[in-house]
Amino acid sequence: MKKTRFLLFALLCVILTNCKTEKHEFPLDKRYWDINDYEKVVLELNYGYEDDEKLPTFDNPETRIIVEKLTDQQNFNIVLNDNELGLNHRNQVAEKFFNEWNDMNKIYDATDRKDQYLYDKELLAVWHFGLGLQLKYFKLGNDQIIENADDPNSARVLNNVNSNISTLIKNYLIYLDEINKEKAFTEEGKTKIAEGINKYFHELINLYPEANYSGMKNKAELMLKKSESDEIKSSLTKLIELINSKEPITTP
Repeated sequence: MKKTRFLLFALLCVILTNCKTEKHEFPLDKRYWDINDYEKVVLELNYGYEDDEKLPTFDNPETRIIVEKLTDQQNFNIVLNDNELGLNHRNQVAEKFFNEWNDMNKIYDATDRKDQYLYDKELLAVWHFGLGLQLKYFKLGNDQIIENADDPNSARVLNNVNSNISTLIKNYLIYLDEINKEKAFTEEGKTKIAEGINKYFHELINLYPEANYSGMKNKAELMLKKSESDEIKSSLTKLIELINSKEPITTP
C-alpha cells in the first residue's frame, strides 16, 4: 500500500511539473508571427506569468527563441514591405502592430530593489522593434495621405505629412529618456542603447533629412552631459554631428 501511495505521489509530482513547464504556449513552429499571434503572445507574457516566475530571456537557452520571435522585425516587414498588398491594408496591419508594441513595452519593465532592470536586454530589444516599426508605420500613413489627396502638394496635405513626421520624432525622443535611467542598465544594456541610437536614429534622419530635429539635438546634448557611458556618449556625439550635417547652411 505504501509503495502504491508513493508511486501515485511521484506520478502526481511529474504531472504537476509538466503542467507548470508546459502551461505557456507559443506558436514557435510558425516562421512569422501575425497580428493574431501577437495578441495572444503579448497577453500571455503580460498576464500569464506569476510574479515570481522568470520571463523568457535571451540568456535562457530554452526560452531565448520566444524573445527572438517576439522582437523579430520580419514579422511586420513581411507584410509592410510587400508592395503587392494594398496600401490601406498595410496601414491597418501597421497600426495593429503599433498597438501591440505599446503593450509589449510593459512586459520587461520590472526593476529590483536596487532599481535595476531585471530584463534590460529584452526591454531594449522590444524598444528596437518599436523604433523599426514606427519608421514603416508613419511612412505608410503619409503615403496614404498623399495617395488619397486631390492635390498631394496642397498646404493641408503637406501640413498633415509634416505633423506625422514631427510626432514620429517626438516618439523617438522617448527612447533617449532611457539614458536618464542609465544606472538601471547593465554594461551590455548600455551598449544596446547606443546601438539603437546609431541604427534607428540615423535611419530616421536619413529618411527625413529636411525635418526639424532641433528638439532632438537639444535632447541629445543634454543627455551627452548627463551620461557616464562612453558608448552612449559616442552614439550621441555621432547623432548630433549627423543632425548638424543636415541643417541648412545660412549665409551672413
